[in-house]
Amino acid sequence: MSESLNSVSSNNLSLIDYLQVIAKRIRIVALITATACVISISISLMIPKIYSATAKILPSQPDQGLMSAMINQMGGLVNLAADVLGTGSSSDLYVGLLKSEVVKDAIIDRFKLMKEYDAEYRVDVYRILDENVEITSGKKDGIISITVEDKDPQLAASLANAYIGELEKLVIRLNATGAGQSKSYLEKQLTKAKADLARAEDDLKEFQLKNKSIQITAQAEASIKGIAELRAQLTSREIELASLRSRFTDSAQEVITAQASISDIRKQISRFEGNGNTGAIPSVGQIPELGQEYIRLMREYKTYETLVELLSKQYELSNISEARNVSSLQIVQKARVPDKKSKPRRSLIVLLSTCTSFFASILLVFLINHWEHLSIDQKDRWRSLINSGK
Repeated sequence: MSESLNSVSSNNLSLIDYLQVIAKRIRIVALITATACVISISISLMIPKIYSATAKILPSQPDQGLMSAMINQMGGLVNLAADVLGTGSSSDLYVGLLKSEVVKDAIIDRFKLMKEYDAEYRVDVYRILDENVEITSGKKDGIISITVEDKDPQLAASLANAYIGELEKLVIRLNATGAGQSKSYLEKQLTKAKADLARAEDDLKEFQLKNKSIQITAQAEASIKGIAELRAQLTSREIELASLRSRFTDSAQEVITAQASISDIRKQISRFEGNGNTGAIPSVGQIPELGQEYIRLMREYKTYETLVELLSKQYELSNISEARNVSSLQIVQKARVPDKKSKPRRSLIVLLSTCTSFFASILLVFLINHWEHLSIDQKDRWRSLINSGK
């Protein structure tokens, strides 16, 4: 056997050589493996059971019938109307709200979690909730999942459902606040637009009385209509931009997109009002002076008329949105009390610990065998190396 072991250290090793080294100290391997198995079983039994409960929600779309009825009349204010009614909200937005301290505070107070988790500071409970609550949003379907883990299965389910309830309250409050602010802003804009419309109408009537024989071509009328619509769209976009800037910074994508849209409309207006002769509709600069004055007054009147119509519809939507005391959430699945633990996976813990200790014990056996076959000089060098590190 000694000769065989010497061959293990000096010659190429075969499978039988490895097996001989292991067989010589099989008791060490068995003892370490068995001890680790017993210890892992004991530890796994000491780990408390953890239960998992999941609730799922879907941010719903607004009343599509209402939007369909309004959309053709809203012109450039469609985007703003959609924002007031909640269509601009995404699953990521709701995930952010669920993770906010506003929602957490309500849940902490409702379930007395500082006492439940024996926490001295509220920030400690925030940390525990962050560890025990997983909030995710589906990339394809947009469904938000709220999964809560706790030692108490009833508490896990109650917390998951409570997150939905607190989110609904927060969304309703935010929608009401936003709708109220939009209504107040639109009311001022609508009042101003109506006053401008009345003034423009008076100016037009006065001009018509003075110049009863004025005539304009069909192309000029088309030009009036086109410019009026563009100017109404420009004003509506500027109102939308003002609303966006009250909630976002200038670097936000929503603000940048609105600014780009305003710039594009202004370019179109410049082309209409220029002095060039390109296009099927003549520019305002090609019309005689008296006709130009009439077109200017008519254009101003049509612009304010269109704008008042748009703002009136938007104001109606704000009233509807403010009156709607409902959440824009759909509950896909309420959390139920789990009857089976999700953690710990005791069999997996025992299996991994046992396998790890088994291979570790085999490595130890080979290290012992290697040490035994070192020369005295090599052993002394190893001892010197170990002692030098102390």
